Amino acid sequence: MKVITKTKELTAFCEALDSAEYITVDTEFMREKTYWPHLCLIQVAGENSEAAIDPLADGINLSPLYKLFKNTNIVKVFHAARQDLEIFHKSMGELPAPMFDTQVAAMVCGFGESVGYETLVNKITGQQLDKSSRFTDWSHRPLTNKQITYAISDVTHLRDIYKKLSAELEKSKRSSWVEEEMAILTDPAIYEQEPRNAWKRIKKGKSLKPKVAAILREVAAWRESEAQRKNIPRNRMLREEALLEIAHHAPSSVKDLARTRGLGKGLAEGKGGEALLKAVEKALAMPAEEYPQMPARRDLPRNIAPVIELLKVLLRIKCQENDVAPKLVASSQDIEEIAAYGEEADVPALHGWRNALFGIEANKLRNGKVGLKLQGKKVKIIELEGSS
Repeated sequence: MKVITKTKELTAFCEALDSAEYITVDTEFMREKTYWPHLCLIQVAGENSEAAIDPLADGINLSPLYKLFKNTNIVKVFHAARQDLEIFHKSMGELPAPMFDTQVAAMVCGFGESVGYETLVNKITGQQLDKSSRFTDWSHRPLTNKQITYAISDVTHLRDIYKKLSAELEKSKRSSWVEEEMAILTDPAIYEQEPRNAWKRIKKGKSLKPKVAAILREVAAWRESEAQRKNIPRNRMLREEALLEIAHHAPSSVKDLARTRGLGKGLAEGKGGEALLKAVEKALAMPAEEYPQMPARRDLPRNIAPVIELLKVLLRIKCQENDVAPKLVASSQDIEEIAAYGEEADVPALHGWRNALFGIEANKLRNGKVGLKLQGKKVKIIELEGSS
C-alpha cells in the first residue's frame, strides 16, 4: 500500500490525477484533546490509482494536493463530508469544489436516512468492511499495514459507490437535487468558527431573554477564543452549563463567580475569572438594542396536532413513492410550520426540489384540495370534489 511522505511524490501523484473526472477523498483525524481537528492522514483515489498521504511527515508540503482540490474540472467525492470539509477549509483557506457527498446522494436514491458508509459498501459492492482500525491512534508513527489498508479501502470502495449513485441520479433525473444540497454544504459560513456566534450553538441559548442572551454571547465568545488559542475542546475550558449559569446570575465579583457550579476556584480567581467578569460587565453595560436578536418563533395554533399528523402521513407517502429519505425532505419543524401557516411558512420543504416533491402537495392537503384515502393496505392521495 502506497503512503506518500515526500512533496515530490505527492506532486507526481496529483499531477497524474490532473485530468481525472473525479477523485475520492477521506481523512483520518483526532479531536478528543484539541479544538481543531488534528489531521493525521489523507486518502485519495482516482479511477486507477490510490494513495494515503501523510501530513505529519517531516517537510511535506500539501500544496500540490490543495491545487488538485481547487481544480473545478474534477469532482471531489466524500462520504458524510462535513468534518472533512471543516479540516480543509481551515488548512487550505477554502473548500474543495465541486464536490459530491455520497451520504446525501444515498438518501436521494432511497438508501435510507443518514446511511452509514459501511452499509453503503455492503449494499453496493457486496463487501464487508473491517472496521477494527477505526478508533486506533492515527497520530502514532509508523502506521501499521492494517491501518493503511483500512484507510485506503475507504476511498477505493467510494469509487464504486460514486459510480452507482451517479448512474441512479442520472436515471432518475435527480442530479440537480444533490447539486442543491452541495451548494448548502459548501457554504464557507458553515465552517467559520467566529467566537461572536458561539452562543448560537448552545442548545438553550436561543430561548433566553435578550439580556441573559447578551451575557451568554459575551462569555461564550471568551470561551471560544480561549479554546481556539489554546487548541483545547470547548467543554474542557468551561462547560455549557456553567456558561448558562453565569448568564442567568450575572456575577459581579470573584466570590459570586466562584459559586458557579463546575467553574472551579482556580479559574474564578485567575485571569480567566477576570475575563469572564469583564464579559458580564460588558453585556450589562450595552444598550438593549445591541442585545442578540432572538428568532421570532410563532406559537402554533391550538388543535393543530391532527393537521401535523396528516402531513407526516403525506410525507411518508410521497417519500415512499419517490424512494427518498423523509429526513432529507422535511423536518418536524417544517411540518409544524406548514400545518400552521401554509404557503407563508418559510421552511426548506417549500423551496426547490423539496417543494416540487412534497411542499405543493402538503399545502393542497392543508387547504382541503386533496385528501387521504385508505385503499386496501395503502393510503392513497385523492383529489377532492370542487377543489379545482
